[in-house]
Amino acid sequence: MINIAILGFGTVGSGVYDVITQNKDVIQEKCEQRINVKRVLDIRDFPDHPVQKILTRNFEDILHDDEISIIVECVGGLDPVYGYTKKALIGGKSVITSNKEMVAAHGPEMLAVAEENNVRYLLEASVGGGIPIIRPILQCLAANHITEIYGILNGTTNYILTRMVKNGESFDDALKLAQENGYAERDPAADVEGHDTCRKIAILASLAFGKNVSWDSIPTTGITKVTVEDAKKAEEQNCVLKLIGHAKLEDGEIVCKVEPTLVPKDSPLAGVDDVYNGIMIRGDFVGDVMFYGRGAGKYPTASAVVADIIDIVRHV
Repeated sequence: MINIAILGFGTVGSGVYDVITQNKDVIQEKCEQRINVKRVLDIRDFPDHPVQKILTRNFEDILHDDEISIIVECVGGLDPVYGYTKKALIGGKSVITSNKEMVAAHGPEMLAVAEENNVRYLLEASVGGGIPIIRPILQCLAANHITEIYGILNGTTNYILTRMVKNGESFDDALKLAQENGYAERDPAADVEGHDTCRKIAILASLAFGKNVSWDSIPTTGITKVTVEDAKKAEEQNCVLKLIGHAKLEDGEIVCKVEPTLVPKDSPLAGVDDVYNGIMIRGDFVGDVMFYGRGAGKYPTASAVVADIIDIVRHV
């Protein structure tokens, strides 16, 4: 039996718990061991949930429990996650994260700390939610020189732009509807100003090109100034407007940007609407490949997290 701990019992953390408990038989069959959630860290109580019995508010309870070998970080942000993650890796525990902000800011450091301590730091869920993208870059496309990555990496902005393009709604009206449907946060700045897409393209570029790309150095323009008139002009040019994160090798240099882009209607990305993501990767031998699906959400993201757990258990 492999014991794990989940940090944060919000949307993703509770999703991970559900996947592990509801699909325990198929997971055990695939990794030949039972996965047991031994501890959950959260500042809240959950009196009507079974997790209450294994709840703790003290990270040290998890850090010093020698029976716990894998920690799933679903807290988000940088503080106190940076300290938790580093302590866990140094303490000999593998860490899986869905935290794109953490990976974009400190991913290379954590990967190095994990290697030094003979554990693993896996981050499939940090980009693309349930869409497999990081493992394909590192494994399935490993025989290729990847020369370009671009795509729709944020479901909130894609939903808003889809409403503007197809329904003629204003940015404010489309954003309000996204918030009502749970697709946008009360403070949507990270999404609509392009920061979320920026962090994700920085992570993908770093992995694909083998050189750390700092997300805060990438020129980024969000969708807050996009108007219905812009959408109509795109239509006149047989294009659609999408917020695109783009990373490309040019003369040996990595060039990245995030901006609203005219996407020709014959492009596979043109039909990626609503909260869906679409990511294109170009390799020198494979050519263009596309990854499509829900880029966020409770269960798609949790699915990617649990896949990382299975990967670690298989290679223990």
